[in-house]
Amino acid sequence: MATTADFKNGLVLRMDNQLWQIQEFQHVKPGKGPAFVRTKIKNVLSGKIVDKTFNAGVKVETATVDRRDMTYLYNDGSDFVFMDSENYEQVPVSPETLGGGERFLLENMKVQVAMHDGTPLYVELPVTVEVVVAQTDPGVQGDRSTGGTKPATLETGAEIQVPLFINTGDKLKVDSRDGNYLGRVNS
Repeated sequence: MATTADFKNGLVLRMDNQLWQIQEFQHVKPGKGPAFVRTKIKNVLSGKIVDKTFNAGVKVETATVDRRDMTYLYNDGSDFVFMDSENYEQVPVSPETLGGGERFLLENMKVQVAMHDGTPLYVELPVTVEVVVAQTDPGVQGDRSTGGTKPATLETGAEIQVPLFINTGDKLKVDSRDGNYLGRVNS
């Protein structure tokens, strides 16, 4: 159990038999009336974000979430298999739990897996990943009114927009959260 004074970003609460993670919180002491805490919380499983207000001093049940460093091994068809770096235990993770992160998942990539009672809740990839362009059309000189981008398919199968000067075989730095091109990596 925790009170509203114990709130901090990342704290996981158990409400209505669901797990919610605090994204933002703000203690408010109005001129009239009692103090309260305004929060923005995210459902750990569905990713839904809602605003919730708590009266100051209210006790809320917390959940223990264990963050473990793991290594991505392989895809077994339906699940993605990760290995715990400490005890070498292999944990299957569903694509729904990855939440689209599989687009930038490379073999032997180090990630953090959040677990609760032995169940994977979500996977945190590194913010930037380095991937090779598997296929892209050659850039055409001239028309720059479109911002000068073209689609490129990466070695992971993800398709992103890249500048015209990028060629097949180039190694790129990509933001794993939204798939934005960040730059070329010099070999």
